Amino acid sequence: MAARDLGEPHRVSSPLELLFDLTFVAAVSQVAGRLAHATEEAHLGDSVAPFFMVFFAIWWAWMNFTWFASAYDTDDVLYRVMTFVQMAGVLVLAAGVPDAFDGDFTTVTIGYLVMRVGLVSLWVRAAIAHPAGRATALRYAAGLSIVQVFWVSRLALPDGGPMWLFFVCAALDLSVPLIAERPGMTTWHPHHIAERYGLFTIILLGESVLAATNAVQDSVEHGVSGKLITIALAGLAILFALWWVYFSEPAGEGLEARRDRSFIWGYGHYFIFAALAAIGAGLETAVASAGEHIEASTRTVVAAVAVPVAVVLVLLWALHAQMRRTNVRPALIFAAAALVLLTILAAPGIGVAASLIAIAVLLALLIATTLTPPLTARPSSENAAERPR
Repeated sequence: MAARDLGEPHRVSSPLELLFDLTFVAAVSQVAGRLAHATEEAHLGDSVAPFFMVFFAIWWAWMNFTWFASAYDTDDVLYRVMTFVQMAGVLVLAAGVPDAFDGDFTTVTIGYLVMRVGLVSLWVRAAIAHPAGRATALRYAAGLSIVQVFWVSRLALPDGGPMWLFFVCAALDLSVPLIAERPGMTTWHPHHIAERYGLFTIILLGESVLAATNAVQDSVEHGVSGKLITIALAGLAILFALWWVYFSEPAGEGLEARRDRSFIWGYGHYFIFAALAAIGAGLETAVASAGEHIEASTRTVVAAVAVPVAVVLVLLWALHAQMRRTNVRPALIFAAAALVLLTILAAPGIGVAASLIAIAVLLALLIATTLTPPLTARPSSENAAERPR
């Protein structure tokens, strides 16, 4: 199990990695659905902490495998079998999302334990087969195993112990790569990692489309209205604009140039991914507000979309700016984020539909002014023929 070349040309995600990603679709869908339901019932404040806790479990499980596979994807029989074990753990984790949202992380922890069996086995195998990276691989195997003991021990406490204990265990988990990479950084591929993060972004955007579609389907039963159609189209425009913004910066080049800042880039995506998932929940709530009576106020419904959109804009700029030079001016990013947040104050007067249209228009203007390259006319065949050679 030798490490792959970090300069390997044309490195892309494998079919196995794509299949692995699909196991997270159900988990993300459940998280977005639970957040939307809480928002509709005017319990958004009570659901924020559980949302971030459950989403951390999903994100960290995906991230651990992603970075390992970027360095040691041998794609032989044993590797595939151990990946299958991790996929089984993800499905158990996904099944436990509803209970975890209510504070019971038993099923999620069991899913984590199954995943750790597969991942730790791969790290041990890498330590045996790759002497140059043995110290790093053994640190990963030991660190993941020790932290998993803390996670399992937490289940023995009444109600899983106090909430702060979850954040302590999460901090320990986050520290494992920081400690393990000290003897030498694994040979993860920058362009492969950028593509993997981009694919997970598309999954999150797809979950937003699914959440909005389900809400539209439920709302149609109460009669289609112009307001419903407007909200659905504005929501689609917001998702399309965020996709445009995310993929406008070549993340692979930045990671290749600044490998030393990969932890900031990789960990910072937790908040971007969580915000994208929250946008899906917010759009589902917005569509539901057009078709039926909900407890949430107009301002709360708009805030459920506007706040995560502003977070995505600011954090995307911050993460890319510290990796490479960017032509996007920070003043425009912060101005766009501020104007998006102002729609929350205007929401009671203009309504949900108009607020979402305003957010979509602001994103379109941001793309037009900062992210769209200037159009240049291609030389005609006659002009090309006349040019000196």
